[in-house]
Amino acid sequence: MDFLGINIDKLFNFNDNSNPLMLLVWIIPIIIFMLYGQRIQLQITSSEINKSLEKLKTFKEDTRKELLEYIKTTIKPTTDPSTKIDRYLEYFTIMPVDMDPNGIIQKIRHIMRSREDYTRLQVKTISSEMNSMDASKIENILEAVTTLHLLYKMVRHLYLTAKKQNNFPLILPLQMMIPFIMEEAEALKGAVSAFKQGQPIGDGIGPMIIGKMMLGTEKKTAAFETVWSEKEFEGRKLYLMKAEGPTATVGRPGDALERIISESKPDVIVMVDAALKLEGEDSGTISQGFGAAIGGIGTDRYQIEEVATKHKIPLYAIVIKQSIKEAITLMKKEIADSAEKVTSQIHEMIKDNAKPGESVLVIGVGNTLGVSQ
Repeated sequence: MDFLGINIDKLFNFNDNSNPLMLLVWIIPIIIFMLYGQRIQLQITSSEINKSLEKLKTFKEDTRKELLEYIKTTIKPTTDPSTKIDRYLEYFTIMPVDMDPNGIIQKIRHIMRSREDYTRLQVKTISSEMNSMDASKIENILEAVTTLHLLYKMVRHLYLTAKKQNNFPLILPLQMMIPFIMEEAEALKGAVSAFKQGQPIGDGIGPMIIGKMMLGTEKKTAAFETVWSEKEFEGRKLYLMKAEGPTATVGRPGDALERIISESKPDVIVMVDAALKLEGEDSGTISQGFGAAIGGIGTDRYQIEEVATKHKIPLYAIVIKQSIKEAITLMKKEIADSAEKVTSQIHEMIKDNAKPGESVLVIGVGNTLGVSQ
């Protein structure tokens, strides 16, 4: 017996005395799978993605409720803030045209800072009695809720489009990305509780280390929400810089670097920051490298690299490895315990790369929530 050019008798070792029912048991599933295989796979995959989508929806709604509850219980506004918060969740940012890349960094910086300034202003309008600490917490929680809202909308769009068109290949990229999306979503949900408590998060390990080095020194303003100070170390002058804590801010290290260099040009720059670890790496692992250790959309990194290149100042980096969840949730013991080791490595790096009489700028990069100086 032939089926599509295949000798079924030889394939399944059937003979003339074989039971026809056994032949059907083998053939019918093959035919069904060939004709409807993609639809079956689409239904199975859709069911799995739908579970993740429902979880995303729960995360989005729960974090929104947490934000509104925090505002109502802590700030106690005179009017209901839910309408203003819901309107903010739908805000979007249009990146500038990149057909001509000349000057695009300045355009991106202008747009993002306009957004930050507007967000800060809108948060403060919730209550005139709100202090800077509570305002910074709400800004960060609002950013987490907005990101979850956007993740849910994007996943839902891709899911419904694939279902509408019965298009299995269209849903495959979403199936591959959903574990990473859910990992980020769970981290963002955990971040809301961390910001409400006002305690240091994993990303604050850099500012924490530099803040400890700044103890007992005179702090001066270097840029918006960014401070610096001076101290001596074995005949070398140290300029220490971090975002101004304990509010939840990353400051503006690019602007601060430009000001410090204009006043006192350092011979070496050392940057300390958190970095995402690879699977299999231990949290709190320390690595040394070269270049500007700073995340974000890249505007501050460009600014730092540009200034360092212009003045021919070498850039060194020390990073503390952690997962994305550890970076935006309450700081784990393994990460906090790395502070002393990092401080020792900073001192070694200073002695190896700067001679007595030279100066070194050490920058602690990260969100300085709950970290003073």
